[in-house]
Amino acid sequence: MRKTELRITKAKVRRGKAIERYWCVIVPKLGGGRTRRFFKFTDEGKREAETFLDISKTQQINFGTAALTLTPAQRAEYIEAVETLKPYGVTVRGAVDLLLPQLKARNRSCTVKELVAELLGAKRVDGASERYLGDLKSRLGIFAKSFDGRTVAGISFIEVDAWLRALPVSATTRNNFRRVLAVAFNFAKDRGYCTANHAEDCAQAKEIGGEIGILTIAETARLMEKASAETLPYWLIGAFAGLRSAEIERLDWAEVNFEAGLIEVKASNAKTAGRRLVTMQPNLREWLAPYRAHRGPVCPIGLRKKLEADRDRAELREEWPSNALRHSFGSYHLARFNDAPALALQMGNSPAMIFKHYREVVRPQEAEKFWNICPASVAGNVVAMTA
Repeated sequence: MRKTELRITKAKVRRGKAIERYWCVIVPKLGGGRTRRFFKFTDEGKREAETFLDISKTQQINFGTAALTLTPAQRAEYIEAVETLKPYGVTVRGAVDLLLPQLKARNRSCTVKELVAELLGAKRVDGASERYLGDLKSRLGIFAKSFDGRTVAGISFIEVDAWLRALPVSATTRNNFRRVLAVAFNFAKDRGYCTANHAEDCAQAKEIGGEIGILTIAETARLMEKASAETLPYWLIGAFAGLRSAEIERLDWAEVNFEAGLIEVKASNAKTAGRRLVTMQPNLREWLAPYRAHRGPVCPIGLRKKLEADRDRAELREEWPSNALRHSFGSYHLARFNDAPALALQMGNSPAMIFKHYREVVRPQEAEKFWNICPASVAGNVVAMTA
């Protein structure tokens, strides 16, 4: 195939019956072929054609044949882009390399609602617990509602950061939302729906730790005395074994081993998805002795209302501290046995967390009294109590 040369020639163009003559500059195209630029067949037109030919030859020498395919508007746009990027030390090629992944992600991105559904499906297949799936669904559902119809790739860092800061929640809750969003954005990034994890780039809220709230010896004794027979195991296992409320609610009597003196918290029921065994202290074993033959779930149906009724009878409804049972167990256990690693295993926490929350909260003398809270007498499922 003959190579097209950059040159000027004469051309004839038929317009109806008339034939018009022009000066024509033939310009080779990148990859083969040619384009033609026509000028009037006059002396002035010839000068314009020759000037255009000289400019084209110079561009071809300096930048190659590709430069000849640019229109004047494209050349002007290129020059403007170069000048705009110059202060940032970025070339046009570099800018394209940065932008192209975002354009590709945007073209194959999905809406936030679609991402949440896909993420939940993947986590369920991976064996995530229902509690974790529920947390993802709840928090991400709120985010999806705020960005209804928006694609994941189209949401900016500024929008995610502003959304987190606008949440009317505590610092801890805000950080929990940030954690869940980071999981979702990482999932989207791995699948090419976006190019960055904006949630991880957002600053964490500063959590100001306050003093934990625990039950006093008298309050604990009064609660055990006033609790109903069917809810008493919930209070006992929370206060004297330190299980989380959700763990107690999922507990079955088959997981309470009276012979070995252990309570098994299965991985599927634990917050940390790790199985652990909790030692039953002597007073707890004595309290639970009347329930030794029980089968099925430890907690009754309608638990919440029944627990509120117990607290009403014990006059503990208004001043009830957050996580009172678990915090009480941790504080009194550390003060009585002075073994943070062992307590960490019992509670499913780290020793550092144990020291942070439970060290020197109560005195050893008080702790000894706590672990001596025992039933005075037992008749069937009815437990009499003396502090």
